[in-house]
Amino acid sequence: MAIFINETTKIIVQGFTGKIGTFHAQDMINYGSNVVGGVTPGKGGQKHLDRPIFNTVKEAVEQAGAEASIIFVPPAFAADSIMEAADAGIKYCVAITDGIPTQDMMQVKNFLRRFPIEERMVLTGPNCAGTISPERSMLGIMPGHIYMRGNVGVVGRSGTLGYEAADQMKRLRDWYFNLCGDWWRPD
Repeated sequence: MAIFINETTKIIVQGFTGKIGTFHAQDMINYGSNVVGGVTPGKGGQKHLDRPIFNTVKEAVEQAGAEASIIFVPPAFAADSIMEAADAGIKYCVAITDGIPTQDMMQVKNFLRRFPIEERMVLTGPNCAGTISPERSMLGIMPGHIYMRGNVGVVGRSGTLGYEAADQMKRLRDWYFNLCGDWWRPD
């Protein structure tokens, strides 16, 4: 079950043209995520990874229909990027950035409270691995090949332990499949 993202979710990458943003945006594209562009102030109108670059999140929402965002912005600017996404109408945001000052995140929390709950952006992070709907879409930095489609989700505070749990569940499923054959599969 896909809760926050699926194969049609229009994703933008904030910090798109940076080294880390480029690497993980390409990984998300290769996984099949619907990355419709990215945001790097001052580079709007150009292309990167064969996708448009926008100067602001608002432009990305208006021109590309962006619904979700992932933040690859340095800690000093990350809170502003999160609030920009919320203000532009992004519905789901993943903040990968580690080391965002606590005071900045308190400002983000207060900023998000200004929106009615039904219009409020959902934020995962900061300092997280992201979100994945296996075999549909990835919005994060996790190794997509260890996840499988199914009716069980993994939620955790540690990316590495989440990867381990997902990998063990996949191996167990494969073991059962090899042992029991096709009759038990829920698919």
